[in-house]
Parts: sequence; structure tokens; C-alpha cells
Amino acid sequence: MLERYPVPCEPPRWARGGHAQTLLGHVLPSRGAPVAERGARRLEIELSDGERLVVYHLPAMQAASAVAGQAANGVRVHLLHGLSGDVDADYMRRTAAVLHAAGYDLWLVNHRGCGAGAGLARRPYHSGKTEDLQDVLRASRAHAPGLAQLVVGFSLSGNLALLHAAQDHALQPDGVVAVNPPVDLARATRDMGRGLSRLYQLRFLHRLRRAVRERDGRPCEVPLFASMLAFDDGYTAPVAGFGSGSDYYARCSALPRLGAVRRPAVILTAEDDPFVDPQAYRGVTRAEGVFLHLEPTGGHVGYLARRGLGYAHWLDGALAHYVSELARGVAKQVCSPATGPMS
Repeated sequence: MLERYPVPCEPPRWARGGHAQTLLGHVLPSRGAPVAERGARRLEIELSDGERLVVYHLPAMQAASAVAGQAANGVRVHLLHGLSGDVDADYMRRTAAVLHAAGYDLWLVNHRGCGAGAGLARRPYHSGKTEDLQDVLRASRAHAPGLAQLVVGFSLSGNLALLHAAQDHALQPDGVVAVNPPVDLARATRDMGRGLSRLYQLRFLHRLRRAVRERDGRPCEVPLFASMLAFDDGYTAPVAGFGSGSDYYARCSALPRLGAVRRPAVILTAEDDPFVDPQAYRGVTRAEGVFLHLEPTGGHVGYLARRGLGYAHWLDGALAHYVSELARGVAKQVCSPATGPMS
């Protein structure tokens, strides 16, 4: 059984409420240098359809592992960014800094066509593209067969990681952390089109239309002020082989499949997330190994906490805790003579 992270996210007075947490959490400065400045090694991963994506490898620091204890030894953590992001997103840089300092080996993964992988893929990624994660894990295992594998997915990638863990893939990670995953894609899309959440929808659409233009060499035909459903109806579904945006949502939402998740998993989300409603989890069957952490506040991947007269990023400590919990669980499985290694 995983231990819940015991430190509450107590927000500053000026960052109360889901919208304040979401907006300020991404606007205020974050620690963590860009990946290229950390000396990470750039790797190109060939996908099963012949296209490629780019990951950055930060090898474990042995001195850090010795300080952090045994949990980090022999564990590689794969970090997956959210919709329209890349490995240099603020939350990716912070998480990489915290986990690398704790001694973990890291792969920071750009989804196909994102970041340094722009131009290496013609097909877009989406929240059901679990075969890409399978290819990354396979390449990672070939690169370092002795390391256990954990996956941390943010937002859309959190849903993808949970969906992958519920499917019958030949290779599964040893544990998953999903941060604010939109496990009900239809519900999240609908909620994003309401009230102030339309600002997030507009931002996503602006960045997605730009990505389409850069990838396809022509303007995106979906209007800027359309809905996410209109974008997925007009672009994602036909390009990715779905009948419609609604068909994509139904086939790729992790929520109805949480009972089939085959590895230890943590879902970390906030009750005031503006467009990922935690009510979606009420009454849903989850596998025994799926741990749900509902934090009262934090918005969507914001989690600003009070620290003196300033602020801190609560999520950094929470992720370090849950990654350590999963890593210790892997160590127990590997070392226990009763259970043997994880299959």
C-alpha cells in the first residue's frame, strides 16, 4: 500500500481557487534549467510506423543516489509532457531537477512532432497513442535492460499512461504517476468550453493550430475560436483514424478502464481543477493498485503553496514522494524471495 503524501497544499492568499492556481502556476518563475543546458543526451527513437520522436537522457548521478538512499538506484523515470507542450515545459523542468537531484535516471520524452522532434513525424500524437509509449519503453529497456521503469505523465499524458497500463501491451512500466489526467476526455472537453476555462481552450487551440501549420505546411482549417471538440472532429479524428471527436474520446478515455490497470499507479489531481472534474472518479471501479490522491486545491498542474511571504511548487515534493514510493515497491518486488521479480 502506498503512503499518501502528508504535506497539504496550502495556497497563498493571492492564489486561491482553481483558476488562480492554474494561471499563476504556469506564469510565475520556475526552477530548473532547460534540458539542453543540463547536458542531457539527445536520442531519436524510431516508432513502429517508421516515424521518430526525440527524448533527452539525464543519467543518474551516483553521488546523488548515495545521498538519497536506495529507492532511486536502478530506476529510470520517463517524463511525458501535456498537450501542446514539450520537455522544456515548466513542470517538466522542475520535476526533472527534483528527481535527478534525488538520483534517478531520467528520460524526458517529446511526443512525436514536439520540441526537438519537430519535423520527424507527419502524424500527430493524441491521448490514445499508447503504441508510442510502448515503443519508448521498448527502446528504453534495450538502452538499459537492468533499470526498472516508471512513467510520470502530465495532463493528457497522464490519461495516456493509465490507458497504456490498462491495455494488453507486451511491455509495461513498473509504476505510473498521472498528474491531473483528463480520464474522461469528453467531459474535460465540455468543461473546457465553459466560463473562464475557455481561456485554456483558446490557448490550446492556438498552439495546436500552429503545430498543424508547421507539420503540414498549410493553415489549419479549424477556426481559432472553435471548440476542442470541433478541432478533434475536424483534425484529430480523421488524421488519427477515428470516426469523430466523440469516437476518439470514447475509445481513448482511461476512466472506464481503471479497473484493468496492471501496474501500481498514482492519480494525483486537484478538486478545483477547472476542466478535469474529480467527480468523474466517484463510483468508478479502480484496480487495487491504483491510488487516488485528491488534493483540495492546486488547479490544473498548478499547486502553488505558501512559503513565508512567497510561494513554492507543492507538486515537486508530491511527485518526489510518489516516485519514491513506487521505486521502493519495485525494490521490494525484486528482492522478495516470496514474489520474485515483477513480470
